[in-house]
Amino acid sequence: MTDMDEEEGIDITEIGRNDPRPPCQLYLITPPKIVVPDFLSAFHQALEGGTIAALQLRLKDVADDEILKAAEALLPVCEDADVALIINDRADLAKKSGAEGVHLGQTDGSVAEARKLLGADRTIGVTCNDSRHLAMEAGEAGADYVAFGAFYPTTTKEATALADPEILSWWTALSELPCVAIGGITPENAAPLVEAGADFLAVSAGVWGHPQGPAAAVKAFNQLFGTD
Repeated sequence: MTDMDEEEGIDITEIGRNDPRPPCQLYLITPPKIVVPDFLSAFHQALEGGTIAALQLRLKDVADDEILKAAEALLPVCEDADVALIINDRADLAKKSGAEGVHLGQTDGSVAEARKLLGADRTIGVTCNDSRHLAMEAGEAGADYVAFGAFYPTTTKEATALADPEILSWWTALSELPCVAIGGITPENAAPLVEAGADFLAVSAGVWGHPQGPAAAVKAFNQLFGTD
């Protein structure tokens, strides 16, 4: 594999990382459907629990206008809290909303197309499932982070396969690009992923559905990371 940091000019500090790798951080994902005022309340509660690095706006089967309205409401809250707002799937909506960047699935267009649209200073992440090959391709194409998973069964998104935590160790030994672990992650089952080298844990139901509320979940994750 080429030295992606030099060959592609990637600035890995764009989402708060450099080498050596700091402690793992929390990357929240919204529920697939939200009522914006209610979710804003839940997000404020989550922020009270501790540090959150990013929030991915992932709304399914809703109109573009609804996504843009949700982004408009969330963006100032994210900016005030130093949280990167990432739009799922749609680079065009990331551009229109003024978000920090976009997270691309394997069928959501190329990194090159997203980069041309968003510019060099925006963050582009790519879903790589449990594939080392896809991760290497994403890195070489200029992605700012790669996401592996699902690591555990999840009801948030249909997982075609379960990933082994070893893929995180492999990636962090190979590349400076941050890696995100995703899929069914809770404060109770996250430790092996942190130990394996995940730079970020992407969590949805593990925070929004936590029995003690979002703040308690975020606090528990930060305690696990040693950053509370």
